Amino acid sequence: MRGGCSLVNSQNPPAGPPVDASVAQPVRRAALAFIFVTVLIDILSFGLIIPVLPQLLKQFMGGDIGRATAWHGLFATGYMVMQFFSAPVQGALSDRFGRRPVILISNLGLALDFLIMAFAQTLPWLFIGRLLSGVTSASFSTANAYIADVTPPEKRAAAFGKLGMAFGLGFTFAPVFGAWLGLIDIRMPFMVAAGLCLANFCYGLFVLPESLVPENRSPQFEWKRANPLASLRLLRGHPELFGLASVVFLMGLAHLVYPMTFVLYADYRFGWGLKMVGYTLLIVGVTTIIVQGGLVGRIVKKLGERRALMFGMGCGALGFLCYGLAPTGYWFWAAMPLAALWGVANPSAQAIMTRHVSPQEQGRLQGAIGSLNSIAGILAPALFTQTFAAVVHANLHGVLAGATFYLAATMVALGGLVAWRVTRGE
Repeated sequence: MRGGCSLVNSQNPPAGPPVDASVAQPVRRAALAFIFVTVLIDILSFGLIIPVLPQLLKQFMGGDIGRATAWHGLFATGYMVMQFFSAPVQGALSDRFGRRPVILISNLGLALDFLIMAFAQTLPWLFIGRLLSGVTSASFSTANAYIADVTPPEKRAAAFGKLGMAFGLGFTFAPVFGAWLGLIDIRMPFMVAAGLCLANFCYGLFVLPESLVPENRSPQFEWKRANPLASLRLLRGHPELFGLASVVFLMGLAHLVYPMTFVLYADYRFGWGLKMVGYTLLIVGVTTIIVQGGLVGRIVKKLGERRALMFGMGCGALGFLCYGLAPTGYWFWAAMPLAALWGVANPSAQAIMTRHVSPQEQGRLQGAIGSLNSIAGILAPALFTQTFAAVVHANLHGVLAGATFYLAATMVALGGLVAWRVTRGE
């Protein structure tokens, strides 16, 4: 393996009596199950507040939708900025002290964040709660490092796909329940989210085994290696990593065309209301679950990681192109299974990247990836919303109205070319 050393995972026994392989394998499965559950519960907690946070901001703004929208954008940007700085720090901490304490403390911190937002009586306190959520939710990077610890290299793409399925499940169903809870009390989704995170902490406290054995940990924690620029230097030190990191960044940026413009685009292009948008988001969630949970492992096993990555990038570019060209909403739906197969690309890219660093650097690697995704989250709102605003102001219709999706397709196609070039030796 390039990167200098072989993976040591949770099957390696600690000092003491030898551990039978039949015992170690269930431990590994239990660890993977916990990571799936903890990511799912975290995503459920975030999904619960999606439909009510804008409404709560509207209340703080005295019913002014314009000001509430502006503040919602500031909340999203602040959240991503905090993730940008926090992801590499958590990654480095997990390399030094292990994955378990970082994940558990993050779960407990998320519970506190949601409680602050649930009881906030002023806008600054609500904003502080959102910023703290950005800090503690950076544990998703640590969860990816955990996967790299306990999964053999040839099975990592499928394991990363399972985490993607957790995201699909959470963001498909949680907003619906969040909206129902919000009808009872607009702050109830925040309290339920806090309860979920607290339950997640308790579950992990008794179930979660440590994945990073002491001999594979970094000898010390250094702030100079934990800042975002230092984590990005880790990528620059490996040509293959830097190239694939560029691919991951372009994918993350392109994916944000959905939350930034889809609802407004569907209204402008197809005249869809909330009912049709809801059906569409449900289909997106179902296809994501099918691809990430059931097809990633099979496709990677059949094609290999490199060709699976190229297959996924091709499907993503074509899917976005078809979205922009779709003359009716039903044609848009027809393109969704093709676009969903793009979900094969990211787990494949991450699996390849994990093979180029040592066990002591898996946390830093995932932290760097988290920082790149945060940069994408900071850039995407202005990039896609301004592009769509230009379409509306110019009164463009037909295929020209799909400019944001053509932009996303270009990003994915460019990422595919970079991936083809940097993985030729795989």
